[in-house]
Amino acid sequence: MKSLPVHARLPMTAALAAAVVLTGAGLSAATPTPTPQKVQLVHVNAPSPAERSKVNALGLDTTEHGDATGVEVVLHSAADAKKLEDAGFTWTVEDADMAATNRKARQADAAYSKSVAASALPSGRTSYRTLDEINAELDALAAAHPSLVKPITLTHKSVEGRSVRGIEITTNAANVDDGKPVMLMMGAHHAREWPSVEHAMEWAHELLEGYATDARTRNIVQRSRTIVVPVVNVDGFVISRSAVPIGDFSLFDYEMKRKNCTVSANTPAAYRAGTCSANPAGRLRGTDPNRNYPGFWGGNGASTSWSSDTYRGDGPGDIPEVDNIKRLISSRQVTGLITNHTYSNLVLRPPSLLSTGYAPDEPQYKALGARMTAANEYANWASFQLYDTSGSTEDWSYWQTGGYGFTFEIGTEGFHPEYQNAVVAEYLGLEPAAGAGKGGNREAYFQMAESVIDPAFHSTITGTAPAGRVLTVSKSFQTLTSPVNQPDGSVGEPVPYQNDLASSLRTTGGRFTWAVNPSTRPVVAGRWGRDPVAPAQPTQALANPAGTPATGGSEYATFTIGGLPQYDNFKAEVHVEWPDAAVDWDVYVYNSDGELVGSAASLADPEVAVLIEPVPGEYTVELNNYEGGETSDWTGEVRFGGPNPKVETGVKEAWTLTCSTTGGDVVSQRMVVVDRGQRVDVGNACKKAKD
Repeated sequence: MKSLPVHARLPMTAALAAAVVLTGAGLSAATPTPTPQKVQLVHVNAPSPAERSKVNALGLDTTEHGDATGVEVVLHSAADAKKLEDAGFTWTVEDADMAATNRKARQADAAYSKSVAASALPSGRTSYRTLDEINAELDALAAAHPSLVKPITLTHKSVEGRSVRGIEITTNAANVDDGKPVMLMMGAHHAREWPSVEHAMEWAHELLEGYATDARTRNIVQRSRTIVVPVVNVDGFVISRSAVPIGDFSLFDYEMKRKNCTVSANTPAAYRAGTCSANPAGRLRGTDPNRNYPGFWGGNGASTSWSSDTYRGDGPGDIPEVDNIKRLISSRQVTGLITNHTYSNLVLRPPSLLSTGYAPDEPQYKALGARMTAANEYANWASFQLYDTSGSTEDWSYWQTGGYGFTFEIGTEGFHPEYQNAVVAEYLGLEPAAGAGKGGNREAYFQMAESVIDPAFHSTITGTAPAGRVLTVSKSFQTLTSPVNQPDGSVGEPVPYQNDLASSLRTTGGRFTWAVNPSTRPVVAGRWGRDPVAPAQPTQALANPAGTPATGGSEYATFTIGGLPQYDNFKAEVHVEWPDAAVDWDVYVYNSDGELVGSAASLADPEVAVLIEPVPGEYTVELNNYEGGETSDWTGEVRFGGPNPKVETGVKEAWTLTCSTTGGDVVSQRMVVVDRGQRVDVGNACKKAKD
């Protein structure tokens, strides 16, 4: 069947219920809602990235929890369920009462904190932190380790006037311009994702507590600079953590707030009044920070609706939280970045859009992901393999600066499930975490930190300079966003945005070594691919069995995918079509082990199920006569395509290397071209050019 019926309505105040109903894509006029029913978590069957992107585009509360079979969605209402059904998706219920699950988690947290004096975490923490506790802890770490910690406050305060704080960790931490490679660790772009904050804080404790006793940790602290910003979205986090528990996931259940507190210019006047924590639009007012970064902003996988949980914002990078991180990265040589989220047991890397094509660094990038996922047993995916998103953190940082960036989707149990599982077990690699016995996220973070200090993962500039000089590498350029999706379904022109990258090194006299990102940005370097080593397989027809099953029935066909040395198949597309518009056939593809590896169950004709880099072997296609009786039979075939060759533009960009006095007078300037893994010696960096 097309769907399993799931019905739930948002409980609202009497005044608002008479005026609005949450539809998943926005707030609209409606009659009063009936008696509220339970909010449910469902697993939507969507085996291909294209299908998961289609689910994400419906404007529902799509989680980051997905796998090769589909993605989880929170159904708040019967209208949400109908959207899935109308789009042709099937689903199963994973959690029939999310409110009850959340209440049990909080009860478990209270019991754990009461029964355990100190956990095995580096901090010994036993419960989720508040923002006040985090800021006090950052102060305490700085006081306890004055030579290893430099407190920082990012450029902009939040919409509600809160400071965004962090710490920098290295030897002689006060000297920011020391030339060391930088690792950036972040949490809470999304307010309700509390474990993301805890993991960032534990990593800070890990480095500082282990420095004196652990050689591996000491090597990282001495040779790199780690910046920890535990809460990017401070307003949303405070609201989520301090909300009076309602537990019904309703419009006014602020514990489930995801976004920041910006009031979009597109917000109707009726919903602009009130504070971020008490307003007519409830938790849905604001911008999703992880859809607002300028890189590829405005494309697929972000909503144009102001009330959607994935609203992209009014313009690229226009909210303070995103500009804070953009400025921080632009002023440092961040060669490795982790932004923590919940939930899905995923380590994601660019590209976030399938249409972008694989990154030019894909082989090394993927291999680094594999090193980390060997420790936490998460899936190692390019972001688009979950579903298309635009405006995400590392899709800006990587393509514009060249620094590697990853999203960690922590755990599988929810946005902020039991502390003992989501924080203690996931960080340390204990049962029931997937990485139990293999190191968990702690070891994954160590793998990232060790890649940051590995010269193969960044570029190096060496040379000599007199003491008391300031060396700066800089670059200014404009980049275009994606073609911008419009609320009416049309697509507008891309929007240009400015990037200014500049970081400095203060010289001490004599030789210097400076870790930087490659001078050529990945966005102009090209795309990764490979040349085919054999032709793609010829098209295969699917044999249609005699007769047509009744509505709801299925019939089956088989096909074979060949491999090297005869065929080099990068993709296989199962095309099924029929002549009658009133009929709807759905397509499901299974491998020889009976595992679902692809499907196409929309309302389209033809249906096309796509398999990327398919494993050679025998496959079975199930064709389900979802609608139309015996009035129209199908025809089908499997089409194959080879790999895309590697694309290199030939463009070689340069850093502008400037030597200045401490007073700002320019002594000399030159251009430096340096690739990833390359070491370039510039000689005397402050030598004036001959007249």
